[in-house]
This record gives sequence, structure tokens and C-alpha cells, in this order.
Amino acid sequence: MRKLLYALFGSVVTLLPLQPARAADEITLGMAVAFSGWMEAYDGEASKMAQLWVEEQNAKGGVLGKKIKVITADTKTDRVEGAKAGKQLVDAGADMLLVSADYDYGAPAALQAQKAGIISVFIGASDPKAGVLGVGPLSFTANNAAQLEGAVMAEWGYEKKGLRKGYMLVDETLEYNKSACAGYEWMLPLKKGELVGQDSFKSQDATISSQVTRLSEAIRTKGVDHVMLCSANPAAASALRQLRAAGIAIPVLSATAMDGTYWVNSVPGLKDFFLPVQALVKDDPRPDVNALTVAFEKKYGKPPTTQYAYPIYAFLQMWAATAAKIGTIDSKSVVAALNETSDFPTVIGPRSFSPKLHIQTRNPMFVVSYEGDKETSVGEWTISQAIPDPVLYRLKK
Repeated sequence: MRKLLYALFGSVVTLLPLQPARAADEITLGMAVAFSGWMEAYDGEASKMAQLWVEEQNAKGGVLGKKIKVITADTKTDRVEGAKAGKQLVDAGADMLLVSADYDYGAPAALQAQKAGIISVFIGASDPKAGVLGVGPLSFTANNAAQLEGAVMAEWGYEKKGLRKGYMLVDETLEYNKSACAGYEWMLPLKKGELVGQDSFKSQDATISSQVTRLSEAIRTKGVDHVMLCSANPAAASALRQLRAAGIAIPVLSATAMDGTYWVNSVPGLKDFFLPVQALVKDDPRPDVNALTVAFEKKYGKPPTTQYAYPIYAFLQMWAATAAKIGTIDSKSVVAALNETSDFPTVIGPRSFSPKLHIQTRNPMFVVSYEGDKETSVGEWTISQAIPDPVLYRLKK
């Protein structure tokens, strides 16, 4: 028997009928995401944020005068189950489908939506394939490309910190890590910086002592003045701890995957560490973001752990405004309008889409600095030029 998980949210979620029963006076939002398995750590807060948006929107009268109903199905962090969950929600009458925050795990459900002719949105995927190329023209991701994160750090580091000679340390376990460093590697020489060297490791490696030795030599003999660490926790925190323990004190830049302060106690005396985010979970420079964080905490008992909770809220704002503007939630009509939207104002900043790109590739990001257990914004940055397709899709050179 197909099982549905609906107890996660504070409000009542309607159980799925065996046959579609779409009411004319309501809109059905399906969530085919991981409520169990390791992906739940990535899907959970974004799913909760989407539910918060639904409640707030319904309090304003819904969309086009119709209230929004949420139905859910657990993908169980399994691709086969993801396809089943997607089809289950489509068959139940979903008008739009939210899918997991990773391309590989969200795509099976998104493909079911594409097949049915309805919009799907990855709640946090950073891969440009999470959209037109990898699913189809009705699919989007709420997040920005990982390449943007690396590019932001390369340009910000050059312009604001005077960093000129970089060294990449890439965790090859995830494609995300490679994409973040691809953006950095593209931008640094455009600013006349130099990529002096690079090395790699795997998240399961017990130690990166050999990589640390080679980096130390590059610092001593070639003047490396910063490291770009492309990894995700817990491996990223372990790598950073080993760098600092070895006496490597130069600035370390990283990507958004290391956002949050839940890991900082593992790196004693942390400082000179920087990464980009779309939102800060504490003391964001924008009052609207702080108000949203307060609302999230009021509903769920604690604030979001990282910035990954926020992008889906921004996408849903954009979707609702577009539907209101054109007078319909018809997926093809909404997509056509979204494809012409540029710099749409959302709670976390401007959003743009085009017929080819259903991911953010040039949105402004806040660079945050870590010192001890504190994460503080040191400024906003927008990259100076568009990321080319060969970098976005990591085409062979």
C-alpha cells in the first residue's frame, strides 16, 4: 500500500484519493520529497518553509481567489520511490510538484510532472540540469547554480581581500563540489588571479595529510595566498580542521554547502573563513528575511539551520505573482511568463528565468565571515559577467 507522510506539518494535509478529485475552488501543491533517509536533512527545512508560505498565502486569500491544499508523498531518499511518489501526487491532481533538493534524487519525481504537463520545482538543487536540460521545459530549481558560488568567492576575494594566488582543494564525492570549484576556476583568471595548483580528496578519506603537505609546499615556494575548499560537511569541516591544525593560516574560501554554525566547534579558533549565502538565518541585513525567520521559528519551534530553507519561498512568491498577473495557474502559461521574467523582487533578492535557464546564475549573494562560532555578513556581491554554458554544464575543455 502506498504510504503518505503528512504528520510533519502543523496543519492537516489531505490524504490522497485513488482517483483525482480536483476541486474547482482550490489549488493542489504536491510535495514529493524525502521525509526519511539521509536526504531528509536537505529537504526537511525547505519543505517546512514551503508549508509556511502556503499558510501565509492562504491567509491572504490564496492564489486567484483559490486556497492552496498541500499533499505529500515520501520519496524515502530512493530514486525508484521518488518516481512512485511523483506519479502518486500527479494522479491525485497536483497542479504543481515540489521535488527533492538534489538533481539525482529529485529528477524521478520531476519527470513524472513533466510527463503530466505540470510544473515541477527542485526545492534546493544547485545543478543546472535540474530544469530544462535534465527534466524538461516545465521544470525549475529554486536554488542558484553551484558555479555561481565559486565565481562569487573568486571575484570577491580578488576585489575585497586582495587574494591573487589560489589553490583548489576539491572533494570529488559530489558533483556539487566540482561545480562550485568550476565556477571559481573560471572567474579567478578573468580577474587576473592565478590558480597555482589543485588537489583532490574523497569525503570518506580518514585524513588529507598528503594534500596538506603539498599545499604547504605550494604556499612556501609559490606564494599561494588562499585556498578554495569545495566540499560538504562533515568532510569539509574535517578538511578545514586539518588545514588549520597543520599551521595553514591563509584565508580559506568555500561554497554554500558549509553554511551554518552547527559544525564550527570542530574547528577550534576558526577565523579567516568565508563563503556565500542567499540568506542569513540570524541578523540578515534585510528586515523581510528576519521576519520570515521569526515566522518559521514561531511555527516550528526553532529557526532554520542554514540558508537552504529560503529559496523555495522565493520561487513560490514568483510563481504566485506570475499566476496572478496572467490570470491562470495553467503550467504552460505560467512557464511562458516565467521565462520572460527578469529581476523579479523576492524576499531574498531578484530572480530571473529564461527559456534555456531555470536556475539562478547571477543573483547577488552575501559573503559571510566566520570567527569562532559566529557567522557574520561582510557584504553583498554580484558577479561582473554571466557564467558561460561550458562552465555551467562543465563541458570538457
